[in-house]
Amino acid sequence: GYQPNAIAQSLASNRTNSVGLLVSELHGSYFGDLMSTVENVLKQNGKHVIITAGHVDEKREHEAIEFLKSRRCDALILHAEAVSDDYLKKLVDSKIPVVVINRKVDELDENCFVVDNEQGGYLATKAAIDAGHKHIAYISGPLFKKDASDRLSGHKKALEEAGIPFAKTSMFEGDFHESSGQEGMLYLQENYPELTALVCANDEMASGAMTAAREAGFDIPDQLSIIGFDNVLFSRYLYPKLTTINNPINAMGEMAAFWVLEHVYDIKSPIPIEHLFVPEMIDRDTLGKL
Repeated sequence: GYQPNAIAQSLASNRTNSVGLLVSELHGSYFGDLMSTVENVLKQNGKHVIITAGHVDEKREHEAIEFLKSRRCDALILHAEAVSDDYLKKLVDSKIPVVVINRKVDELDENCFVVDNEQGGYLATKAAIDAGHKHIAYISGPLFKKDASDRLSGHKKALEEAGIPFAKTSMFEGDFHESSGQEGMLYLQENYPELTALVCANDEMASGAMTAAREAGFDIPDQLSIIGFDNVLFSRYLYPKLTTINNPINAMGEMAAFWVLEHVYDIKSPIPIEHLFVPEMIDRDTLGKL
């Protein structure tokens, strides 16, 4: 019945075999996919994960990171949205290995795993334009977040390329949650009633917008096309099935875990480490042609 003493082992080896993971929220398919992927890869290699949430607040993210450091984690995997780039740079320069997911920090390319969010936003709107739509509304995420602002930039780029002016009344700033998709659809119905297509900055808001649109009597996609972003699990089970942009959060989490295994534990990654991920269009049933 002997059980080795983990504390004594960690003192002897200077390793706790634990990795800290910071996420923004503990709920939702997006972060659920990230947490389960990281935990699965590390667990298969005999490592444990300590998970905490920062709730997109600078003070709480800082406290969460300090908590993970206090637990003597061998490395940190951070989905950090509120702490500054300078803070992350200082953290990388400290003794503990750090990787950052879904955020590009200048001078830290080798520590970041990110999708091209601007290209994703461009692809979503370009698909609506190619389907013949000219009155295209947009529900963004909170624009202080870099991924949200980049996706909006891609949307505007596609409109400009097609010679379609961007109208302020055609956009609603949401918070990435389903309820703001509903609110956004109600706002757009009143302020931009000519819309025939709606691009949403994530699938949760798209699902909320679909509910509000259906309650308002819209037929999807015959009267209103809707495109999401992320390609989370439930997007393929909505009715109609949601056309969306694939955001490979599983691949980013997997790569981050492999990076930690290789750089911290000298366990060779089974695949080449990639840092930049390319979004792709997932064409389902909510994008109709005019």
